Amino acid sequence: MKHCPYFPDDEVPSPARALVVFLLIAWLFAVVPLAAAKEGPDQYPNGAESWMAGAMPPPGTYFVNYSGYYTGQLKNGSGGRVLLGGKTPSVDATFDALRFVEVTKLKIAGAEYAMHVIIPVVYQSMSLNGSRSTTGIGDVIINPFVLGWNRTSWHFGTGVDIYLPAGQYGKSDPRACVGSNYFSFEPALVVSYLPKSGWEGSAKLMYNIKTTNPATNYLSGQEFHMDYVAGKHLGPWMLGVSGYVVEQVTADTLNGHVVSAAPGLWTAGREGQAFAFGPSAGYTNQRHMTFIVQWQHETLVRNRFGGDKFWFKMVLPFASLR
Repeated sequence: MKHCPYFPDDEVPSPARALVVFLLIAWLFAVVPLAAAKEGPDQYPNGAESWMAGAMPPPGTYFVNYSGYYTGQLKNGSGGRVLLGGKTPSVDATFDALRFVEVTKLKIAGAEYAMHVIIPVVYQSMSLNGSRSTTGIGDVIINPFVLGWNRTSWHFGTGVDIYLPAGQYGKSDPRACVGSNYFSFEPALVVSYLPKSGWEGSAKLMYNIKTTNPATNYLSGQEFHMDYVAGKHLGPWMLGVSGYVVEQVTADTLNGHVVSAAPGLWTAGREGQAFAFGPSAGYTNQRHMTFIVQWQHETLVRNRFGGDKFWFKMVLPFASLR
């Protein structure tokens, strides 16, 4: 991997200009033809990363807890509600993801070397030709090789997340699925701009490559997705706007053939879209514990569930290696 470039302070844009550019980029990703439909639930909890996403913490052990609630209705290829038997399929999910991060003292190419694992637990209630609820562990995410570079105002991180099909899967009933039954590999780049003025622009850019579901021979399309936040640090407080963009860049296939269009349900390839935004607030106490709350509303949704997501995130420095 190449070393991330260093941006001297006299070459970075002003905080106001950086914020405008960041929001324009997020808007651009929102209005281009996006896509995000695939078999099974999302493996990655879109919108999870926001404040200081690109800043690698000092060597030590960290615990991050993501908890939240999602509610949405199924949208068709035109953005309207899908109707099955006169009713629109809907989903409500309460989730809690446990993330353990180990930042080592080892440096590689000037970067801090770290590793992490994420274990999600999900309660899901889905209405689709009747209602059914299920609770279980979702697909587990591991990354044994994370690199992070911290500069004066710019912070970068990179790695490849591996999604393990550990979640419960029901071939004959999607209402029973909290897992996807396939592996995924996801290169990721995180970046944060944190000047002394207190403004922040952070983003996590990911490209998800899925494998074929062996139970159905269904291959979900590859996806680009991005979490973002833009806002201001006011002492220990953080206030701004966060959200995410999801774009599927290849079509879904079944037995090697592009999934056909279904009028009123989905377009050929089940290519969809989602852009979410909403208020975000955070607080860091004197013990360096960070608490973040945010609401993200999904718009421009195609070929997937669309609705609202509510988050509570806690970052706890568990042990220091200093």
